[in-house]
Amino acid sequence: MGSNEKDSVIGVEANEGVEEQQGLESNEIEKSKVGIMRALVEREDPSSKEVDDFMIRRFLRARDHDIEKASNLFLKYLSWRKAFMPNGSISESEIPRELAHNKLFVQGVDKKGRPIVVVYGGRHKHTKLEEFKRFVVYTLEKICARMPAGQEKFLSIADLEGWGYVNSDVRGYLAALTILQDCYPERLGKLFIVHAPYLFMTAWKMVYPFIDDKTKKKIIFVENKKLNSTLLGDIDESQLPDAYGGKLPLVPIQDC
Repeated sequence: MGSNEKDSVIGVEANEGVEEQQGLESNEIEKSKVGIMRALVEREDPSSKEVDDFMIRRFLRARDHDIEKASNLFLKYLSWRKAFMPNGSISESEIPRELAHNKLFVQGVDKKGRPIVVVYGGRHKHTKLEEFKRFVVYTLEKICARMPAGQEKFLSIADLEGWGYVNSDVRGYLAALTILQDCYPERLGKLFIVHAPYLFMTAWKMVYPFIDDKTKKKIIFVENKKLNSTLLGDIDESQLPDAYGGKLPLVPIQDC
């Protein structure tokens, strides 16, 4: 090996060493902030002691590690949860119309081990907003409960085939977005929007300004001709739902 090659190898190894050190330091800083935030929120609401450090960390990351902002968001979440789910969960008897639409399914995991959630937007129908919000929470609770060990996020495919004005529900979309961003932050790993008709962009333009920057980066509109190759980039063929050329049958959210 020539001297130039040796210098090049040494340079690469040095850079890797620096990056590794920076990563370790970043983890230590985050760990320290989790501890500080925990102390703050436990002082304000003793029920905070029941949550793990991963949840504290998700709220912290959602607010770019700003302890004050993350703590405020987390305390608001605890208050919301007690009021919205006094029994600790949403029962299927509270959301019969939403479940009857048969629009949300779970099946398989992506290459990162994240559960795959499939939503059919063309099956959504207007119901009472309160019931829809309860359906959203029911769904997110179910998804989070079946996360593999060490996993915190899920991948979603929003399939809008057949979507029309009758399915447009901007008020419902905004309610779901608020719940996802404020009460289940850092749970969405990636969202593929597929088979989106041009008509949908009217509703999308009304919702888009309310999506936070972190969430925007996770949303990908997929062209029909690139659907299979795009999904296979994140999902192994053995885990692909049968609706997209795989072999795994979709399972309704209430049956998972």
